[in-house]
Amino acid sequence: MYPDLKGKRVVITGAASGIGLATAKRFVEEGSRVFIIDVNEQGLKKVLRENPGISGGAVADVSSPDQVSKAFSEVERTLGGLDVLIANAGISYRTPFLKISYEEWKRVIDVNLTGPFLCAKEAIRMMEKQREGVILFTASTNGMRGHPYYAHYNASKAGLILLAKTLALEFAPWLKVVAVCPGYVLTPMQLAEYTPEMIEEVNKTIPIGRHASPEEIAALFAFLASKESSYITGSCVVIDGGETAR
Repeated sequence: MYPDLKGKRVVITGAASGIGLATAKRFVEEGSRVFIIDVNEQGLKKVLRENPGISGGAVADVSSPDQVSKAFSEVERTLGGLDVLIANAGISYRTPFLKISYEEWKRVIDVNLTGPFLCAKEAIRMMEKQREGVILFTASTNGMRGHPYYAHYNASKAGLILLAKTLALEFAPWLKVVAVCPGYVLTPMQLAEYTPEMIEEVNKTIPIGRHASPEEIAALFAFLASKESSYITGSCVVIDGGETAR
């Protein structure tokens, strides 16, 4: 646990399931004031209903400038400011390159890269008031090396890593920006794309021998948002069970 996270105002996108939901729960445990954003209205309402420690939420498609602006206006009303943004919302499709339609390509780039861009702009404008803040992006080891059938996803995550590094330079020293790069994580999105047999085959390629849990990624977010990691910025922090060490 990190005492300095108590009372921190935290916004998490894509928080109705998976890594985002686990992260929201972790920051509530840390005593933070948490506001969640998700495109899934029913999922968002369910999370808010089942987790009364979450301060509020808004339904928004992060790829929409108008919806993002409206959501962050609600953040301002609910939290009165912002200390930590975790831009986690993302989508993925497993598609051979020649079968990727323009519409599918654009949707993945819009959500995974344009979405964090829009949210970061809103967050930095709010954080400038206190000249202090943390922005954490959910990137991926897919943004560090090629993976067949994920051209659009890989490109979006590679762009996100460089967006984090650029913002860290542009707004230093008062703003910390880090791209968190998970490997394989057992999330609803992963379970929708991979059969149990495929997951077992993947596990054989991971030195630790299994997928990460969403809670393990949430623990890294908590550390990076805390003062314990005060000298980490402009980095891509890998959490992949040793997969990319090969």
